[in-house]
Amino acid sequence: MKTALTRRLFIAAALAAAGAANAQAPKGGAAGERFIVVSSTTSTQDSGLFGHILPLFKAKTGIDVKVIAQGTGQALDTARRGDADVVFVHAKAAEEKFLAEGYGVKRYDVMYNDFVLIGPATDPAGVKGGKDIVAALKAIEAKHAPFVSRGDKSGTHLAELALWKDANLDPAAKKESWYREIGQGMGAALNTAKAMDAYVLADRGTWISFKNKDGLAIVVEGDSKLFNQYGVMLVNPAKHPHVKAALGQAFVDYVISPAGQTDIAGYKIDGQQLFFPNASR
Repeated sequence: MKTALTRRLFIAAALAAAGAANAQAPKGGAAGERFIVVSSTTSTQDSGLFGHILPLFKAKTGIDVKVIAQGTGQALDTARRGDADVVFVHAKAAEEKFLAEGYGVKRYDVMYNDFVLIGPATDPAGVKGGKDIVAALKAIEAKHAPFVSRGDKSGTHLAELALWKDANLDPAAKKESWYREIGQGMGAALNTAKAMDAYVLADRGTWISFKNKDGLAIVVEGDSKLFNQYGVMLVNPAKHPHVKAALGQAFVDYVISPAGQTDIAGYKIDGQQLFFPNASR
């Protein structure tokens, strides 16, 4: 409870600071105020990607980036309120709805990786080594094996719910005792799965960068249903005139440019590439 409360207070403070900064800054940014606010998913932050590319972006442009890392649903809501200049997330249907509502200028594909099913070494559902995620979820449900859900309307959570739907199952609605929603980010979900000897859906980038892997392993991967696309959008200044449109567009242009795509591809941990550029223009 204390951890969740602390996180909520931190996010509230970050949003207040970002909103105040944006509200006070002239459109496009002024001298001495060359920064933007990017509302993004936790995976781009927790994986270390932003720690890699943002200094490279600043070196090229002189623009600082302040990141608000949340689940995708919250990140889009932050942008809807005008508390961000750019949104960088991974739930295409939700992103397209954001655009249709007029809150974004244009959506661009940026990069992809995939989701993986993480499970305990004991593998109580007997799914390790499989490539069929729907079959694995059915096996978990049949065994009532512990499963941790982020439960936070993030891109990963939305992907997980879609997979349960594909399996014609809905453990969240049924409030199954073996299915635990925690309402927190990917790192917390992985730590909870470790503590509970439970299964959890994770994005590969966060899994690779996760330091507390002992007792956990990838049990299912490689299914086309686990594809994970990321997109970027400038928040529409017609909706929120204080949006730093020029500076924000500079960031969008960077991540979809050949240089930005090379920088994204160059981010590796122990020789493993975390994200694969596939920008659309």
